[in-house]
Amino acid sequence: MGVILFRLIQSAAVLLVMSFVVYGLMGLMPGDPIDLMIAGDPHLSAADAVRLKALYGLDKPWTERWLRWLGRILQGELGYSRLYARPVAEAMAPALVNTATLMAASLCLALTVALPLGIAASLRPGSWLDRFTTLISVASVSVPVFWLGLMLIVVFAVKLAWLPAGGMAEVTSGGGGRLAHLVLPVSALALAGIGQYARHMRAAMIGEASADYMRTARAKGCSPRRVVLHHQLRNALIPITTIVALELGGLFSGALITETVFAWPGMGRLIYEAVMGNDFNLALSGLLLATAMTLGGSILADIAYWRLDPRVRHP
Repeated sequence: MGVILFRLIQSAAVLLVMSFVVYGLMGLMPGDPIDLMIAGDPHLSAADAVRLKALYGLDKPWTERWLRWLGRILQGELGYSRLYARPVAEAMAPALVNTATLMAASLCLALTVALPLGIAASLRPGSWLDRFTTLISVASVSVPVFWLGLMLIVVFAVKLAWLPAGGMAEVTSGGGGRLAHLVLPVSALALAGIGQYARHMRAAMIGEASADYMRTARAKGCSPRRVVLHHQLRNALIPITTIVALELGGLFSGALITETVFAWPGMGRLIYEAVMGNDFNLALSGLLLATAMTLGGSILADIAYWRLDPRVRHP
């Protein structure tokens, strides 16, 4: 419990530093909302600009503005989105749900295929299955996601007309409509991740195969099935846990390229549009949410280590 508490305090400190850095980098971008407002409305005078900057605190040093922004965040006030003309929480909520659905489905599909594939390949090194797994891993890492997404659209949406090319505009009744729109983007992300997870699973299983505890388990007369599933797999899952935990941040920050290719209204596109549109409140909230979820994934990985490896519980 003490370790988890320490990690929570450490994560809070990292999040504080990240907010300072991100706020400073956003402040270095050319122009500010008032300058953009003046450029879009010729009726605003220089006096209006001065008055608006004073009203929004833009005439203060950026460190002072950061402290004021941090105080509002600690009170649960995320501010107002200039691009969407509504509170940041309301602007983020639909995109957050869409991205979490997309990324969670693709992660589950990738792990469902990759882990058994990696385990089977590790049990028969040099076999055709092992070579096939290696080929899939290389192809998965090498093929750009945007190209894979375009090919899926060309084949299944344009040529065969089985699935919608993307977006969610046609989803009005949920259920099957939403599922149909999910198939192609989920498949693109899952295919991109299967090779990575299978390769790591295979390497972890082979690395554990020659460990001393494996020879001890065999010498004690354990069945091959029990040796693999109860001993070898349990320890091989530890590095996989790290990889999956780090993907947690992606569940909430989105996959910008995939969301763009399939016109999926998720967090990746939302953050990109906020940064390009100088929407400070929305961009900062989105980026810090992604950071917080990545740190949360790291803490969950520590808890999983505690459950999987007795050496962590009893050093």
